[in-house]
Amino acid sequence: MPVHDTAVPRDPSHIDTSKPHPARMYDWFLGGKDNYPVDEEMGRQLVALEPRLPVMARVNRAFMHRATRWLAGNGVRQFLDIGTGIPTEPNLHQVAQQVAPAARVVYCDNDPIVLAHAEALLRSAPEGVTAYVQADVRDTDTILRRAGEFLDFDRPVALSLVALLHFIRDEDGAGDLVDRLVSALPSGSFLMLSHASADFTPDTAKEATELYQSRDVALSLRTGEQITRFFDGLDLVDPGVVVVPQWHPELGDPVPGQDDGPIPGYAAVGRKP
Repeated sequence: MPVHDTAVPRDPSHIDTSKPHPARMYDWFLGGKDNYPVDEEMGRQLVALEPRLPVMARVNRAFMHRATRWLAGNGVRQFLDIGTGIPTEPNLHQVAQQVAPAARVVYCDNDPIVLAHAEALLRSAPEGVTAYVQADVRDTDTILRRAGEFLDFDRPVALSLVALLHFIRDEDGAGDLVDRLVSALPSGSFLMLSHASADFTPDTAKEATELYQSRDVALSLRTGEQITRFFDGLDLVDPGVVVVPQWHPELGDPVPGQDDGPIPGYAAVGRKP
């Protein structure tokens, strides 16, 4: 039966509103209401640097939809989505269960505001399962243990790390945590990943990184080559590591404005042999 994690009380006092949070800023970029003045303030500063950020957020979410459709259409019935963010319909489980109603989805995030909205993530199709785990991506042991209550790690799992790893520095073990998560999955599993990059607008990227650092928020805008290394040991699904809108565009509608300028990020899906 679908359940949600109640380890963190749903009390607004547990939500840190003293500094911006990536999940809440992403919600603001998407036009959501589940954010705070500190998130909107920094969001507006970032949009002043890069006016296309709201388009980029929608493009990134559209990739998640397309990749989930592709995975479900290719037989994947289990999904582990880390760095879930604030629910914005359609959520991953809705996309997956539209293709495969029996799909099982476990969401994971570390922001208590996401927990406060977890019910929206738990409205599973009757044949399937959705669950929520409150944990930080760096705590891979907890994530895998709790996800294992709902997912069968003897069968393929699609690991979703969408718009997450650019908030984890190399010195904080970004590569190691990907390795730990992927190594726990059986052959035939997949990694779906999107990642912002400084390859396209280096000057703006430098200013944005400095702004994040000034607010004590990590930001690592890696190159395409560095992002590709997250897929070491995996077989890249065609067309490989590409600019986000170029990953199987036929699986979804284009985002208005996506062709009006560069989308500074990459996306890919890789299969564990």
